[in-house]
Amino acid sequence: MFVLYETPAGYAIFKLLDEKKIKPSSVDNLFLEFETPEAANKIVKLKHFEKFSDTTEALAAACAAVEGKVSKPLKKTLKKLVQEDVQSQLCVADAKLGNAIKDKLALQCVSNTAVMELMRCIRTQSESLLAGLPKKEMTAMALGLAHSLSRYKLKFSPDKIDTMIVQAQCLLDDLDKELNNYIMRAREWYGWHFPELGKIITDNIAFVKTIKTVGTRDNMVSADLSEILPEDLEERVKEAAEISMGTEISDEDITNIKHLCDEILSINEYRIHLSDYLKTRMVAMAPNLTILVGETVGARLIAHAGSLVNLAKHPASTLQILGAEKALFRALKTKKDTPKYGLIYHAGLVGQASTKNKGKISRSLAAKASLATRVDAFGEDATFELGTEHRARLETRLRMLEEGNLKKISGTGKAKAKFEKYHGKSEVKQYPVAADNTLPVGKKRKRDDDEEAEEKPEVKQESEESDEQPKKKKKNKKNKGGDESVLDESVTVKQEEETEPTSSKKKKKKNRDSEAAETSTVQDTTMEVDDTVPKSEKKKKKKKNKEKEESDD
Repeated sequence: MFVLYETPAGYAIFKLLDEKKIKPSSVDNLFLEFETPEAANKIVKLKHFEKFSDTTEALAAACAAVEGKVSKPLKKTLKKLVQEDVQSQLCVADAKLGNAIKDKLALQCVSNTAVMELMRCIRTQSESLLAGLPKKEMTAMALGLAHSLSRYKLKFSPDKIDTMIVQAQCLLDDLDKELNNYIMRAREWYGWHFPELGKIITDNIAFVKTIKTVGTRDNMVSADLSEILPEDLEERVKEAAEISMGTEISDEDITNIKHLCDEILSINEYRIHLSDYLKTRMVAMAPNLTILVGETVGARLIAHAGSLVNLAKHPASTLQILGAEKALFRALKTKKDTPKYGLIYHAGLVGQASTKNKGKISRSLAAKASLATRVDAFGEDATFELGTEHRARLETRLRMLEEGNLKKISGTGKAKAKFEKYHGKSEVKQYPVAADNTLPVGKKRKRDDDEEAEEKPEVKQESEESDEQPKKKKKNKKNKGGDESVLDESVTVKQEEETEPTSSKKKKKKNRDSEAAETSTVQDTTMEVDDTVPKSEKKKKKKKNKEKEESDD
């Protein structure tokens, strides 16, 4: 079994003398065998060393090893090994490199934890095992290879320079601040001499050009301002100059003010050139992001994230509030509403939306901008298709939101039902009042003919007396023997109290026999329920019965 050991100076191939040393049982104590150079030489022995001719060859071999490919020196060395020992195996530290060797040379490669432990032990005794390579020379070769590899990894691409975008945007913001300060100073300075001019001319650049051209207000009437101002403004300025209330200033003051105007115009001109440069850089580096949010907002997002790749790693929710970190953490600390947008607020689509729809459109724009950034950062072809398509969709969504008739853009009814499945609905159930009735409701039981005959006059009388009130069903309760039927106590008492006042008005002439039978039945029932009815009710009933008899007589 052979061991492939890679060094900055070249490839070393060792022969493992005792294969039992890399078995799982003895690997844990393998470092004890490499404590001294003599003991190490008893386990592994150098068979061949392929030295690199120069640093370029070493760099090519290192890059090939990183990418999992077989370099030319290694391939040449292993071919000799395969010709000599066909049945042997090769221990490799990198499994990817081992697979490449196996595919090209049909050589069995081994890569596991035991092999990694063997490589560590060989590294500790590399000076004694690799004879003829001093330590200083090996260190110098390692340093040179590290520098070369670092330079190789830093690939230069003029289309993907994030630093230029970041610096240009920061400089543009600084220029805007300086311009604002200078213009404000010029307005205040010249305002002492001609205060009405600042109210008439609102454009800053036109204001500065007018001061530089005219000088003092005395020259305003004879000056030609047709190239700077429109006709109506020029007339108003000349009229205001004749009646101005400003103070008189010297020629030296006007000279210093004109120098300030020159600085403002030069800074403004440089700002225009820088803005054009930034626009071309953004279109070349992040075309899809530029179409969605614009050059200025896109550059600020890249500058805030640090680079385009860092911005592409941010999720859409982070990109939405990028630039509003202070407001976010303040809202989380005070347990208030978190901000809906950060730097993306200045994008054109968010600016077109109304106040109530700014949050929705900023969330949608952040999601699409996140996708566009990833395509720009990691995509091979720089095209505008994705950004153009997403911008058209966002404009359609914004139009729907503003009109108020938002339609379903994604999702089906089935998906919506699945979504609602996990959301509880508040249902209020009321107790049915009818359930409190304990009286049985059903068909009347069939009675005997003699019982029906006895109760006929009573039923007839009740039907005549209760015209205004709803009819109530009566139920008879049979005694245990089944001879007599007794009316329900509560029903009879209630019916007597309700029907007695109206009976005196609506009664017609009836047989006295039926009246006597009725009074007798009422007396019988009252006698039976003496135990349950109070004495006051008994007296009332007796009094009413007497009144009935007197009215009948």
